[in-house]
Amino acid sequence: PDAAAGEHLVFRPGLATEAVAFVDGEPVQGLSKQRPFITLARSAKQGQKFDLLLEAYAGHGTTPCHAGPVPPGRQTVPEPPATQKTVEESDFGIWREDVYQLHLDVETLWGIRESIDPDSLRAAEIDEALRRFTLIVDFELPAGQMLETVREARDQLRPLLECVNGSTAPTMYAFGHGHLDTAWLWPLAETERKTARTISSQIALTEQYSGYRFLLSQPALYRMLRRIYPKLYERMVRAVAEGRIVADGGMWVEADTNVSGGEALIRQFIHGKRFFRDELGVDSRMLWIPDVFGYSGALPQIMVGCGVPYFATAKIFWNYHGGDPFPYNTFRWRGIDGSEVLAHLFTDYNAGTDPASVINAWGSRVQKDGVRSRLYPFGHGDGGGGPTRNHLEFARRLEDLESVPRVTHAAPVEFFEDISADGPPEACYVGELYYQCHRGTYTSQAKTKKGNRKSELALREAEFWSAVAAATKGYEYPAAEVDEAWKLVLLNQFHDILPGSSIERVYQEAESDYEQVIGSAGTWAAEAASALIEPEPEGGSVTVFNSLNWPRRELVALPEGFTGAEDAQGRPLTVQESDGRRLVEVSVPACGWTTVTAAEPTDSDEDTLSASETHLENEHFRLDLNERGELTSIYDKDADAELAAGICNRMLMYRDVPSKFDAWDIDSMYSLTPVALDEPANVEVVSAGPLEARLRVRRGLNASDMVQDIVLRRGDRRVDFETTIEWRESHKLLKAAFPVNIHADEAVHEIQFGHLRRPTHASRPFDADRFEVCNHKWTALTEEGRGCAVLNDCKYGVNVAGNSINLTLLKSPLAPDMNADKGTQQFTYAFTGWSGPLADSPLIRQGYELNVPVVSVPGSGHEQSLLSVDAANVIVETVKCSEDGSGDVVLRLYEAMRTATRCTLSTSLPAVAAEQTDMLEGEVQRELELSNGRVPLEFRPFEIKTVRLKMRS
Repeated sequence: PDAAAGEHLVFRPGLATEAVAFVDGEPVQGLSKQRPFITLARSAKQGQKFDLLLEAYAGHGTTPCHAGPVPPGRQTVPEPPATQKTVEESDFGIWREDVYQLHLDVETLWGIRESIDPDSLRAAEIDEALRRFTLIVDFELPAGQMLETVREARDQLRPLLECVNGSTAPTMYAFGHGHLDTAWLWPLAETERKTARTISSQIALTEQYSGYRFLLSQPALYRMLRRIYPKLYERMVRAVAEGRIVADGGMWVEADTNVSGGEALIRQFIHGKRFFRDELGVDSRMLWIPDVFGYSGALPQIMVGCGVPYFATAKIFWNYHGGDPFPYNTFRWRGIDGSEVLAHLFTDYNAGTDPASVINAWGSRVQKDGVRSRLYPFGHGDGGGGPTRNHLEFARRLEDLESVPRVTHAAPVEFFEDISADGPPEACYVGELYYQCHRGTYTSQAKTKKGNRKSELALREAEFWSAVAAATKGYEYPAAEVDEAWKLVLLNQFHDILPGSSIERVYQEAESDYEQVIGSAGTWAAEAASALIEPEPEGGSVTVFNSLNWPRRELVALPEGFTGAEDAQGRPLTVQESDGRRLVEVSVPACGWTTVTAAEPTDSDEDTLSASETHLENEHFRLDLNERGELTSIYDKDADAELAAGICNRMLMYRDVPSKFDAWDIDSMYSLTPVALDEPANVEVVSAGPLEARLRVRRGLNASDMVQDIVLRRGDRRVDFETTIEWRESHKLLKAAFPVNIHADEAVHEIQFGHLRRPTHASRPFDADRFEVCNHKWTALTEEGRGCAVLNDCKYGVNVAGNSINLTLLKSPLAPDMNADKGTQQFTYAFTGWSGPLADSPLIRQGYELNVPVVSVPGSGHEQSLLSVDAANVIVETVKCSEDGSGDVVLRLYEAMRTATRCTLSTSLPAVAAEQTDMLEGEVQRELELSNGRVPLEFRPFEIKTVRLKMRS
């Protein structure tokens, strides 16, 4: 209208939801409750027209994060109505900048006055100035006169806003932040829109406020923006080049670091840093994961190996149930191998910039000595779109304002560089950064956790056999396809997807992603393996491939039509009919293969196994079962010792109703609310040798049903429990308990690239707080000369109370996914025991063998070993094609027993040279000696090495 000509014109849509606003075809700003209007023109022209498009999301119903006891008939997460949001009346009007600026002046002074000593001179002067302000301004005058009073009041307040700090004022390194969960209470498709809303708003603010910087981590979000909003992405790339948008954060997504595998964590950096470098010209040097639920002790070494020396988070301080206070804000964080990074823990990643918030942030630091600055990310997160003008106006006033810490706009890495300039901090924290809440995230959404483990291992197999086939047979490595598969796995390791704290649709999509990855990776592995051997159309041979760097004996199901078989040396193999399969035991070389050929059946070997409904036995173990199919005895025949200190493989169920976050938490009182599981089981003998003995246990578990095969192989010291549960529980927790005759004050838990020890007691608060922890493939109790362990193929939560290892199997929260884990659950766990020290035990290898099955393909390859290491404690974790496409083969090895080791890597691959590189495969750290296929190596405890085998000079 004519009345708006020359005025600052704003539009306020009648939306009660988030949206992105397009003006004349360009995305200009996100809309939310924090930013309810957009500027159409700062000086509108008479008769000017605007074409407006609002892309808004109606939502998907209620999304509670916690759910206590729910009355019968009420759904925790009900289906949404057909219409969730209504577009109300929209309007537009004139923006009065002087009034807005006065509002911020007053709020700034009032915030200072309420945060400082009320008896100080500063407080008295502010009181007087604010009293005068109330006498000057008259908002009821006509517009022109009213604005004159506003300007006069601002003049009266200005001297107090020009008072500056003294020389000892602390500094807050401030930057905009819009913490954006890649998926949580919304699906990935909504994250794409949230990213557009956030970045369009922030680009506009960086153009308006000189010096303002906004941090956007997670290259996965950049990639979404590039695909869906290409024009906005181009604007963002320019803003990054100009330093207005800070592209940093290290990882592909802000990933969970408890459950994600070790190689996957390295790939998070490889994919994240590569995107930052190739797309944006940025060398990312900081790991930014402010909202992750605990931090693995393996992370410092991985960070150093990937060229990321700085670590920043906030979550450790969010102990809403109390707990042992964390002692530092700025410190050296030392990992399990001794590697160190510079770490900083701030308080809030969605902070305000008003004086009270800034003053409180400095006052809430836990480290009083030797600290003169803090990181200060500010803005609204998760769709709030980052900072608003209010944040930036407050920050502008607080650049150097008496009584408030100095607020300096800076990229976070500038804070770390400033700290580093004075040398490393004296404070040092050693080991994992355990988060004393959210312990349920090691277990919630079991199918997703299983999908993650199986996807990581499926890609391991695909890369291994594809790399060696490419190096020896000219096989065309599916690099682009493998790259995309890894990106899908890394995306789903986001810290609200993999931990199990998102809505149901997120898990439907994640499980579909895993199915796709596992299927594709299996195809690539089989095709590459087939390229290494000779095909046999008549189907008279099958070749068995082992990607682990030691020889192993495994049971293999024979193909259809085989009645008998012989090994690669022509020796007859014993065949066993077991549960509808025809099995043979095959010895496979390290990182290699062997061929099994069809032959006439022969007489079986002597049977060393025996089985009945109450007993299972081989050369090493004798197991006794009770009426529930539980183990009343695990007798070690070699050591002449009883290993069970009570009923083992005992199913323990508890009520699980956390006081706060349903899917996230397990509260400490859960053990006081057991659910009786007393029904007898039905036990049948499925097979009794000569290769394996198998008992099948069928029993009810409260409202659920379990079928479990207890399997003992000949000559083996591992008892497997192959389990299928029809899970129908709500607010229940299920564990499998193994009390053993081992005395230890600490349990040993495998984590990525090593293990660490945690208490088995509750002597001090921090000991008691670790009542549920994360493990990977195993948890053990050890004395100096013997030990016992529980292994698993997809479980992560565990607790060890005294002498009992209790593996957490299932958890059934009702929010934010009301159907979490209901349905069919399949998994395997195992028990093992040994005599001798841990370092000499077969535990590491047993864990890998349970998780990494051999691969069988039709055809004949005779027998060959490609790689081996002459130290049992050194593991070849990864074999892959180099990231640069050169055709070189890259190996990732690590020392697994916490002991310095010299060893030799042997290979039959056609390598002409070897070198040790960083984990990104870029920087050559040292040339390695390669002679007759042998490479001498030296490891410090838990060291990870990346070795490049050059296939051409």
